[in-house]
Amino acid sequence: MNKGKVYVVGIGPGNVQDMSIRCYNTLKNVDIIAGYITYVDLVKDEFKDKEFYVSGMKKEIDRCEKVLELALEGKNVALISSGDAGIYGMAGIMIEVALNSGVEVEVIPGITSSVAGAALVGAPLMHDQAIISLSDLLTDWNVITKRIDRASEADFVISLYNPKSKGRTEQIVEAREIMLRHKNPETPVALLRHVGREDQNYTLTNLQEMLDHEIDMFTVVIIGNSKTYIKEGRMITPRGYKL
Repeated sequence: MNKGKVYVVGIGPGNVQDMSIRCYNTLKNVDIIAGYITYVDLVKDEFKDKEFYVSGMKKEIDRCEKVLELALEGKNVALISSGDAGIYGMAGIMIEVALNSGVEVEVIPGITSSVAGAALVGAPLMHDQAIISLSDLLTDWNVITKRIDRASEADFVISLYNPKSKGRTEQIVEAREIMLRHKNPETPVALLRHVGREDQNYTLTNLQEMLDHEIDMFTVVIIGNSKTYIKEGRMITPRGYKL
């Protein structure tokens, strides 16, 4: 039996318009679309003729093993992640699971949430930047806090993923305290919620006041550097061009 192929696909922030042509064509041409149930819900109406395999949160390894099994049966399978599959997505674990299997794994890039969110508010990511997840499910919290501290000290623009959930409420508080050691309290902050989806919205605030606004698991937080400013409702990090 011929083996199938696995495509690990970043579907973007959640709408068809922000999918790449390569992503769209891949999903059109595979036999099965697999993924976390929330992400499958974002694409199933557009690809109604496909077979779907869904699984729940914290089932990433099981999901990859099932996808590999399907590919070994000769199916071409798209394993989807929101945003970019290589940024907190499924690309790494799928490649690891498929090692030594003889099944080809191709990664299809997508627009990650911080990039899509930045476009909503202007141009806050124009200079050196760091993306840090506040989820300590797979990374020790002391490692995360060290990264926040170093990135703040080095004056990076910082994008925070997974900033808060019902079970994780204090991490964002501590993260802000760490950033305030190095960043001005007036540093601009964008709170980007449900980016790319029907109820997307955002708030422009600053580091001092950011916790006064709604932040949840659907929020991406962008904290500017020492040169970032807000003017006419736009958040801008200058790259240094002489105007």
